[in-house]
Amino acid sequence: MTDIQEPTSRFLRACARLETDATPVWLMRQAGRYMPEYRRIRERHSMLDVIGAPELAAEITLQPIEAFDVDAAIIFADILPPLIGMGFELEFVKGQGPCIHNPIQRTYDIDILATPPATATRLSATLDAIRLVSAELRSKEIPLIGFAGAPFTLASYAIEGGGTKSYVKTKALMYSEPAAWKRLMEKLVTVQADYLLAQAEAGASALQLFDSWAGLALSQQDYERYVRPYNQKLFAMVARAGVPVINFSTGTAAYIEDVAACGGDVIGVDWRMTLDWAWSRIGHDKAIQGNLDPVALLAPWRELSARIDDVLQRAEGRPGHILNQGHGVFPETPPDNVRRLVDYVHSKTLSPLRSQRPQR
Repeated sequence: MTDIQEPTSRFLRACARLETDATPVWLMRQAGRYMPEYRRIRERHSMLDVIGAPELAAEITLQPIEAFDVDAAIIFADILPPLIGMGFELEFVKGQGPCIHNPIQRTYDIDILATPPATATRLSATLDAIRLVSAELRSKEIPLIGFAGAPFTLASYAIEGGGTKSYVKTKALMYSEPAAWKRLMEKLVTVQADYLLAQAEAGASALQLFDSWAGLALSQQDYERYVRPYNQKLFAMVARAGVPVINFSTGTAAYIEDVAACGGDVIGVDWRMTLDWAWSRIGHDKAIQGNLDPVALLAPWRELSARIDDVLQRAEGRPGHILNQGHGVFPETPPDNVRRLVDYVHSKTLSPLRSQRPQR
């Protein structure tokens, strides 16, 4: 990791595997659909309208900071808008989710995809939102996380036209047209590297790459052949940002070592593996993020607190653990459970012996 010198925040210190006064906590999708404040905004504005309005995106990003004592903010955005600048027609359909109206159906569709810089597309609104939020958080010393989708995850949306459980079209193209697959992945690496670097330049203190679907779709052999080379290239390019980078995936327990070998300072792990087992496979020279089941936040407190205790025990108080879920907060999650989770982790792990520096 470059240019990370004795940060003061809990989150950034954990990213650097430095001692913290308490285990840092933030949650994926912490700014969003489970919060009444967010739902009131979405009643008046579509998803793409909010992402395209820096003031609204900034307001939503800050909502959980005002409501809970989380140790980091994550910019309100989505992984799919970079596809718009490449030429895809994206719509978020109520009750259905993201829909791409002109998915990839032939190799020519890959060849005509554009690779514009983030500052020249709709993504500039997210960069403006990052500037607004980072300025607001500076005095509070709360880091802001920027993010993007990994090449395979974006490719699957672009080919399938939306979410899928089978990945039939994606894998058929991958197997039958390997040269075209390579061209598509190279274009996605170019777009995502530019976008992530621009987020860091705009004020993001850390970056997260979401590879949400590779582990659910691919065997270890397919991951090694069709994903790893491009993830490695992307992480190497993004390392130039000089901020911590989180490598997040789901369903990758069978080959978590291969995921970690792609790069990143922090490896996000889901609930399908125990945290101590995952850390031993990844290596303790990397920080780790995770790994509550997001459904646990719907459970009674006795169950949720027991699961939190289990994760913390498996982390063994070792520097470099960031408590998070293995995926995003569900819409049904009671905000009070989020508050109790955050406060419980801090109170459970707080120790003046862990650090002599003031942190949050």
